[in-house]
Amino acid sequence: MKTAAALALALVMGAAPAALAEPALSGPNRIVIASDSTAADYSARSFPQMGWGMVLKCSLKPEAQIVNLARGGRSTKTFQEEGLWSVLMAQLKPDDTVLIQFGHNDADTKKIVRFTDPNGAYADNLRRFVADVRTAGAKPVLITPIAKLIFKDGQVQDTHGPYSATVRRVAAETKTPLIDLDRESQARLQAVGEAQGAKYFMIYSAADKIASHPEGINDTTHPNELGARMAAGIVAKGLRGAGVPASKLVLPGEADASARGEPTCAGRP
Repeated sequence: MKTAAALALALVMGAAPAALAEPALSGPNRIVIASDSTAADYSARSFPQMGWGMVLKCSLKPEAQIVNLARGGRSTKTFQEEGLWSVLMAQLKPDDTVLIQFGHNDADTKKIVRFTDPNGAYADNLRRFVADVRTAGAKPVLITPIAKLIFKDGQVQDTHGPYSATVRRVAAETKTPLIDLDRESQARLQAVGEAQGAKYFMIYSAADKIASHPEGINDTTHPNELGARMAAGIVAKGLRGAGVPASKLVLPGEADASARGEPTCAGRP
């Protein structure tokens, strides 16, 4: 029988409840992701677009269980309004580790339903997420949004400024582990430069013959496979030192970050 949480998730996502798998229920080995499109799962039809949640497993021990509730287009506001946060809370178990990363859509002033003030509702929502997770006996980790590929005069730009600053502030105020994906990914992009950095994002021309975008695409926000693997490596490194139950699941060293054409891991079946 499907749980109430599974049924709710099916309705939120427009999926048939019968097609929804039951979540794994092993707290110390379980990582739950609450985020947006940059961490979300994608079907093979969307390749080469991937979210870092799809390949985080490559940095983890085989017993790690990932429940990826990241969904495209969601902000801290709409993640709650659409019932996704309630879905997460309904299935949360003690000693789960919950990775919380938002910001891209909270800053959206065109689709105003997503928008939150970085020093107002955004901060309040993050505090609520942290408090709710702790009330359930689980452990929250706050993550700043992944950097965009925006350069000016040879310098990568800080496009998430006030939102990442708020994540850092809330993490400090609430004594919550922080993974600064924004700062780390900016550093990686700066190190390789704009031209090489484009290889981590959904930036292709028609000549690349990408089936999902035959006319090409110039998307400086969403990571492709290489970008997802880069981000997942940063998240895993931060998780290793976060002092939460999932920290023990992180493998030593860095996972192979080369393209494989699918969300599989080197040396794994």
